[in-house]
Amino acid sequence: MPHTAQGAQAATLPTSWATVVNKGSGKCVDARGTGTADGTAVQQYACNAGQAQQWRFQDASDGRVQIGNRAGPAKVWDVTDVSTADSAPVQLWTYGGGANQQWQAVPEEDGAYHFVNRNSGKCLDVPSASTADSVQLQQYACNASTAQSFYVNPVAAQQPPGTPDLGPNVTVFDPSTPAATVQSSLNAAFAQQETNQFGTARKAFLFEPGTYDADANVGFYTQVAGLGLSPDDVTIRGAVHAEADWFQGNATQNFWRSAENLSVTPASGTDRWAVSQAAPYRRIHLRGNLQLDDGGWSSGGYMADTKVDGQVRSGSQQQWLTRNSQLGSWTGSNWNMVFVGSKGVPATSFPNPPYTTVAQSPVTREKPFLYIDSAGAWKVFVPASRTNSSGVSWSSGTPEGTSLPLSDFFIVKPGATAAQMNDALAAGKHLLITPGVYHLSQTLKVTKPDTVVLGLGLATLVPDNGVTALTVADVDGVQLAGLLIDAGTTNSAQLLEMGPSGSSADHGADPSSLHDVFFRVGGAGVGKATTSLTVNSDDVIGDHLWIWRADHGGGVGWTSNTADTGLVVNGDDVTMYGLFVEHYQKHQTIWNGNGGRTYFYQNEMPYDPPNQAAWMNGSTQGYAAYKVANSVTSHQVHGFGSYCYFSSDPGVTAEHAIEAPDNPNVRFTDMVTVSLGGKGTIRHVVNDRGGPSNSSTNVADLVSYP
Repeated sequence: MPHTAQGAQAATLPTSWATVVNKGSGKCVDARGTGTADGTAVQQYACNAGQAQQWRFQDASDGRVQIGNRAGPAKVWDVTDVSTADSAPVQLWTYGGGANQQWQAVPEEDGAYHFVNRNSGKCLDVPSASTADSVQLQQYACNASTAQSFYVNPVAAQQPPGTPDLGPNVTVFDPSTPAATVQSSLNAAFAQQETNQFGTARKAFLFEPGTYDADANVGFYTQVAGLGLSPDDVTIRGAVHAEADWFQGNATQNFWRSAENLSVTPASGTDRWAVSQAAPYRRIHLRGNLQLDDGGWSSGGYMADTKVDGQVRSGSQQQWLTRNSQLGSWTGSNWNMVFVGSKGVPATSFPNPPYTTVAQSPVTREKPFLYIDSAGAWKVFVPASRTNSSGVSWSSGTPEGTSLPLSDFFIVKPGATAAQMNDALAAGKHLLITPGVYHLSQTLKVTKPDTVVLGLGLATLVPDNGVTALTVADVDGVQLAGLLIDAGTTNSAQLLEMGPSGSSADHGADPSSLHDVFFRVGGAGVGKATTSLTVNSDDVIGDHLWIWRADHGGGVGWTSNTADTGLVVNGDDVTMYGLFVEHYQKHQTIWNGNGGRTYFYQNEMPYDPPNQAAWMNGSTQGYAAYKVANSVTSHQVHGFGSYCYFSSDPGVTAEHAIEAPDNPNVRFTDMVTVSLGGKGTIRHVVNDRGGPSNSSTNVADLVSYP
């Protein structure tokens, strides 16, 4: 049931200019052709930061507003001919106080609004829920659809001099920006994004080198990052934190956000990063303590290249990976706490407490990042790969790596097409994909070595018509970072392919890598993909991947968001740090290549098999979460967790969490299986060893195999 104007609470709208973005299409409400004449169509169009897309809400009467355009402020939204009929078009017209020019902004639960016309009682609407440019808006009977739901985003203050055009969803601050402006921008974004789990808004807040007094509460699809070469080049005095107040302290759905490349001095001495998957805390210098929960459950998480001067307190976190970091100390444990290449961390003591510690990371490459050099030039820094490393990459000052000028990048902004991106890639450009949701009518093809594809603000790629979102040739040094790949409604055979089938080139001297690359099948609506990620090339590094078939949200069900397998690895010598794969309908991960290494694995089996008969692997009950092919002769996993919660039928059983050949060089260390709430059974941990996890014994540990 939609809200009505009569029953609505008062809306808190920006007092400054703002964009109005349709939830369904992701496009901005726009004055056609930047027109200022009476009768100019009010349409939707790809967001472009122009004045035709900036609107001001001024009080009319009784809580209604007139909505004027920046290009011609006297012109407001007007229902043509004072109509009360469905499908009457909306235009600009000189404000005359008419009821057809007054609108009630009715707030929705996720921070969006619908706009109800005073004269007709009908809602502003995108005809037929179109996603096309230049579609004139209309009024239509209110129906609670996304075609009638709009986000209102304050237009950022004037960007600092020299700021490149990074599109409408990036806000850049410099030390001269008034603290009140910084704070109001952060607050407005959080108000929109705190509960906006499956919305289309994407945001990045970038801080130029300097010191700021700010409290950045980081919501969904929001990136807060510094623009220094070192985290210590940007200092936030206050907080950069993630809270779970919206979910009564339960952080198990605090996904898709990031804090990066900053120094933070928390005002209280302790900052909080209460998150679960796809919420990296990366390249941070925290001058205090860090709390990883908010009093309720939490299911994270990932920290890398970070220094915490004080203590990290894991609280209720079920599992966590800390890679190449330096801590004052760590306290807390639950099921699977893993430390790789990190200092100041506990020694291995699995399972009591469940700490797994590996002294060095065998091969790493840190995530590329945007920065401003000492001459004021904007660049992307590409860190060099490291072997047998421990601690942060920036401890000695300037990190090792290469700086790329921003002129080497095609800056992808909302409205850009897959064809434009492919043209840029073919011409040898890198891609900097600014925050937004990009529907792809064709596969993005990375064919040149050392190409960087860097997303800001959880930039999201949606393959349409069953195409693969992105393919990478079997070449050296490609880096993909900061992306969410969201399956489309037509099944894709795969969402991302690293190297074509049969790839065999040696990339050991210059490996390709994936950093904070996330996959989603369902949740924001029906999505389908047989396999999410296929790695055919050798030597690929995975640095924090969440590969997720949705267990909640829209379009979720055993026959709705269909997806067989999250990850298939065919290449040799592939290394994964922080591998989260969940809810796929067959094996979560299939590893066919030799020399593979996984440092931290977290998995939940599918919640929704309707019964045992629907979830059989031949004569075997269920599918192993992690399958190593019988042909593999060398493989290792450090810190493994697999959980079941068969909510549709708690009688469902998985025979084992891991299926692997019996070979002394195929090794697993520190494994746990859990039957969450006793709903379902995992009979064994590896093959016929360990377990069970069931309603009587929820948790089963196994220290080593074989």
